[in-house]
Amino acid sequence: MLFRLIRPALFALDPESAHNLAIRALKLLPGRHAATPGGPLTTTVAGISFPNPLGMAAGFDKDGEVPDALLALGFGFAEVGSITPLPQAGNPKPRLFRLTEDGAVINRMGFNNKGGADGAERLAQRQDRGGVVGINIGANKDSPDRIADYAVMARIMAPLASYLAVNVSSPNTPGLRALQDEAALAELLEAVKDGASEACHGKPPPIFLKVAPDLEPADVDAIARIAADKSLGALIVSNTTISRPPLASAHAGEAGGLSGAPLRDLAHQRLKDFRRATGGAIPLIGVGGIASAEDAWARIKAGASLIQLYSAMVYEGPGIARTITRGLERLMQQEGYSCIADAVGKE
Repeated sequence: MLFRLIRPALFALDPESAHNLAIRALKLLPGRHAATPGGPLTTTVAGISFPNPLGMAAGFDKDGEVPDALLALGFGFAEVGSITPLPQAGNPKPRLFRLTEDGAVINRMGFNNKGGADGAERLAQRQDRGGVVGINIGANKDSPDRIADYAVMARIMAPLASYLAVNVSSPNTPGLRALQDEAALAELLEAVKDGASEACHGKPPPIFLKVAPDLEPADVDAIARIAADKSLGALIVSNTTISRPPLASAHAGEAGGLSGAPLRDLAHQRLKDFRRATGGAIPLIGVGGIASAEDAWARIKAGASLIQLYSAMVYEGPGIARTITRGLERLMQQEGYSCIADAVGKE
């Protein structure tokens, strides 16, 4: 209710200013008690016990400033980042656009963040607070060796992360998506695994891979093979899209990655493609266009063990996590499931 009252004032601000204001507000949240596992929504993926399957996607909390506040809002996990080895300003402003008529967002942020050292120092201070916090790692735009960047970030962040998410699918760093090529991806994941294992003395956190929705069938099959070969903990399906379905907003022509409602069908189909390609052997995290319990439930039934959102919170406010998790419990009861994991892939 409160968000509905203040939303017009927030939307009067440019999107990036409104986002920064949201981060500052979350820092002021009292208590910050994360949910603990137990109950019908608890699920285990890659050896991690999640209190519920709904997470905040990477991109909202780029520098790891408010993961505990996000958990206190009712998210079962928070993924911070993307964080790169060196600080970088990102792309020129404006670089974030609300497509209000479409329930969408276009961003071309460009991995703007304060760098690995800053992020690690901050995240180290919350290690005794519990909760599932993944760390999404990326490469600097001007790096002469991007694979080396990912290895460096794995060494820095692995000891601090519930899981590491390798982001090779952002459309806003030129050439980054080329790392989804089969040979490059195999080399990159091996470097990340080695870096994480070295930093954690042979007991690294699970490694998740975040992929683009703009993939051909052969790409899906190749990534699925590599994910199995490298024993990845999960695939995050998917990032923003460079495609443009019909859009009503005046910002429809802006360059960058499109997220929100117009991504829903494409992201859902790509999840089904990866479910087929992996045969259910690798956990999938469904992302893209999820704005309701029904959206989340459809993604779970299609094969997602976990789901994430970000753009929907822009439009629905911070209460969306509890709204969706309550709705998931209701949908489970209606269909006769006592455990959320039992519904995965039962479409």
